[in-house]
Amino acid sequence: LHQSLIMEQHQKAFQKQPSLFVGRAKGNTKRGVVVNKAGNLRYVREVGLGFKTPQEAINGSYIDKKCPFTGDVSIRGRILKGVVISTKMERTVIIRRDYLRYVKK
Repeated sequence: LHQSLIMEQHQKAFQKQPSLFVGRAKGNTKRGVVVNKAGNLRYVREVGLGFKTPQEAINGSYIDKKCPFTGDVSIRGRILKGVVISTKMERTVIIRRDYLRYVKK
């Protein structure tokens, strides 16, 4: 487990999911922790509101503390619908939303 985490590191600080203990004993898992296809432990949760947890969140190896499926961010407020225009910035997207604007005569 620990060796596979080191291979995926891209930032200077050691990246790990905060709800997982890297040096755990075998068999000790807590709620929300699943074993993915690679045999590694992964913290995943259901966010609710009709959203299914994507397979990339379960089987992937990315570390993102701002991901609602694998991090500690809760979904609240509005849910936006739109078309993704740009993903150039890290962890950020630009969304185009179509709406009607009425102009008076």
